[in-house]
Parts: sequence; structure tokens; C-alpha cells
Amino acid sequence: MFLLTIIFRLAKTKSVCYNFKKDFHRTRHHITAELNIIAGSRLLSGRKMYYDQQTIFENNGATPLAESLRPRTLDEFCGQTHLIGEGKVLRKLIESDSIGSMIFWGPPGVGKTTLARIIAKKTKAAFIDFSAVTSGIKEIKQVMEQAEKNRRFGEKTILFVDEIHRFNKAQQDAFLPYVEKGSIILIGATTENPSFEVNGALLSRCKVFVLQPLKTEEIQALLKRAITDERGFGKQKVNISDKLINAIAEFSDGDARSALTTLEMVVLNGKTDGDEITVDEETVEQATSRKSLLYDKNGDEHYNLISALHKSMRNSDPDAAVYWLARMLEAGEDPIYIARRVTRFASEDVGLADPRALEIAVAAFQACNLIGMPECSVHLTQAVVYMAMSPKSNSLYMAYEHAKQDALSMLAEPVPLVIRNAPTKLMKEQGYGKGYEYAHDMKDKLSSMQCLPDNLLGKEYYVPTEEGLEKRYKDRLEEIKEWKKNHK
Repeated sequence: MFLLTIIFRLAKTKSVCYNFKKDFHRTRHHITAELNIIAGSRLLSGRKMYYDQQTIFENNGATPLAESLRPRTLDEFCGQTHLIGEGKVLRKLIESDSIGSMIFWGPPGVGKTTLARIIAKKTKAAFIDFSAVTSGIKEIKQVMEQAEKNRRFGEKTILFVDEIHRFNKAQQDAFLPYVEKGSIILIGATTENPSFEVNGALLSRCKVFVLQPLKTEEIQALLKRAITDERGFGKQKVNISDKLINAIAEFSDGDARSALTTLEMVVLNGKTDGDEITVDEETVEQATSRKSLLYDKNGDEHYNLISALHKSMRNSDPDAAVYWLARMLEAGEDPIYIARRVTRFASEDVGLADPRALEIAVAAFQACNLIGMPECSVHLTQAVVYMAMSPKSNSLYMAYEHAKQDALSMLAEPVPLVIRNAPTKLMKEQGYGKGYEYAHDMKDKLSSMQCLPDNLLGKEYYVPTEEGLEKRYKDRLEEIKEWKKNHK
């Protein structure tokens, strides 16, 4: 009745009526959001927003399978046993309705939003669903003010913010005073690392729960339930083998939503014989022909994969290195970015143990720049395998890091006069370049003159290893040091 009353009020306003007709085909989400604004304080004054409530805007039969089968209780929830298994902390908090502010962090399709909706049904507090995608600072302040009013009357308000990482710093800051005062209990959901995407002050007031991709067997159980559950295909007779269910489960990469969407696709395209639907191997192959790899060029997975590539090359594992390379390229990563990192690796982790590594890396970089994907994938593979198989030395990297530390922490040491440039008469009169010895004019092409500042005299930055060709440079350096010692 409350919903109908709102609609009749809308109908009385000519301009609103026009907008309603004009935008009749807008999504249910947008229309519901509009009604929520009109409802105002009444929605926030202790009423929960029930997600499974049917409305006159609901298009029966058009609800995606993943939404129809969304778990309603913790017992129906699939996976995350490390968090909601019997006796686990999060389960106890939800069942006792004593949750605090928290962040659910995990990849898509692992149950972040579902857990929030289960909490909505269990809690006695006012529960507000808030999307970072469609809301701004104005809406945040409106909701916070109503939550503060609820607190004064002794009522808790739980605010669920989906995609919280999409809020900027100013928007996230708007939550902080209300979380501190206890006006709201904040539940955020994010696919990005909260350490980077959520303000430190807000993050310190929230417990982070990490949700893992579902295991293959958990996805299999979910798919079998979808076939027998009346909310899924339980009212139909669907014939699909365990082999094909397993194929869909493996294709989903631990994403329950992806698995259910694929199942729905193959069932709807199955062969119909009376009341029976048969899903064959060809249909499943077509639906699983191209995997959508989890990747975000600016997100956490981007840095995880480049780290995996770098460390696989450092560990001299060409198979792992090529795999991580393929993961990045096939997900759409810019080959130039990878080529830059491989070029860095050539000097940081191989260095003078194999000076040719840098040549190979630069050549691969140029190939990527000239011809691009997909042709340059083989050039990057050559470079990556070469780096993995090369002898390793980080002596150049360590030399620079130690020199950098001294350069930043010590006073700006003056350049010794003997190696200063003296382009003018005045500079020569000041002693610039006096006593300079031109190494090419020396018998052994060596000079004993001082090149380091006085305070750093005797300091060693480059300490060569005996790996690969660097042993030659080590032997040569020892010869140079011995000569200088004897010609002081």
C-alpha cells in the first residue's frame, strides 16, 4: 500500500507523470532509487530494504539465474568456510546481530553482496543499501543525517556500500565522523585492495574480511543445486552430465555468478524434447570458448601478475614466466608496459652476469613498439625466457641503492678539485682540474687520483659476484684495486 500511495502521488504531478511515461523503460534499479528518495525518512526510520520483495515493476521470468538463486541464509551460502563455517567469527557476529564496521574484499562472484543481504535479513537495525557507482557526496550526507537521527532514538543503522573503492577521498571522508560516533555500521564491498583504495583512517576502523574464489567442487555443488532448485531449473527436467558441469565450474575460475550465467546460457540453448532439455558438449564448448580473465590494468591483480612474472624470471623458472606473461597479454595488458619491466629486470637481476640480456630486452621493447600485438608476443616470450635462463646478479641494483642512500642522507659532498671541469681561466686559477691525469695517456690506462669525496674515500658500492660473465669483471676490479694500492 505504501508503494501504491507513492505512485498515486506521482500521478498527481503533471511533470512527474510525463517523466514517468518518458522513462518507463528505465531499469528497476533506477526507478526504485527514485521511489526511495521520495519515501525519504520513512525508509530510513527503521525499515529494512528487502531485496527479494516483488514490485509492480518486476518483470517476472526475466530475473537472471544468479539473482534467483542468491542464498537467503548462511546455510545456503556456498564457500568461504574460513569465514562463515560453524564456529567461525563472522558467522557468530551475523547470527548474534553484533556486527561492527567491516570491509568484504574479494574477486567478483564470491558472495560479498550476498553476505550483506543475509545480514540485512538477520539484523534488527535499519539497513540501507548504497551504491558507490550511482551515489555522490550529497546522497551520502542525506543518509548520514538520517542515520544520526536514528542513533539519537537508540536505533542502529547499517550502511552497505557496494564498490566502495569507487568513492574518492572526499566521499570516503564523509563516512568517517559517523563511523566514529557510532551513527552507522559501515559494510563495504570491494574487488580492489583496501590498503590502496580505502582511506587509512576509515580502514583502521573497519575489520577486513578476505573472500576467496570458490573451489571447483563448490561451484559444482552450486550448479547441481541450480538444476534441482525450484528457483532455478527445478521445475524442468534438465539433462547435463557431470563432465559438462565440471567444465563449466573450471571455466568460471571460482566466480559463482559467472558459473550460473554460463549454466543458464547452455540450458536455454539446449536441445528440447517435450518437457526435457538436454545440454550437449558442443553447446558447452561454444559457451566456454573464450574465458574472460580477471584483470584490471590499474588494480590489484595487475600488480600481482607483474610481480609473479618478475619473480618467476628471478627464480629461473621459464615455464612460470611464460605463463604469467600469457596471462597478462591475453587479458589485454599493454605489451610496452611488460617490455619496460623486462628491460628493468635485465639490469636489476641479471646485470653484468650476462650483459647481452639488456640487448635482448631492448630489442624486444623495440619489436613491441614497432609491430604490437599479437605478433610481438613471441618477442616478449624470447626475452622472458632469456631472462629466466640467464645467470643472476643484483650487484648493479645494490650498488645504486647504497649510493642513493648516501646521496640522500649525507651532506652534498664537494667534487674533488682534481676532477672538476675548468673551462675558464678563473676556474683554473682556483685549482679546478689541477693534477688531473688522463687515463689514456698512462701506461696501464690507470690513474691513482682520488675521485670520491674525502668523506667517502674507500667506500665500495659495486661488489661484483662470480655469476656468469661477472666473474671476469670481478677479477678485473681486483686487478685495478691492487694496481692503485701499489701506486699511491
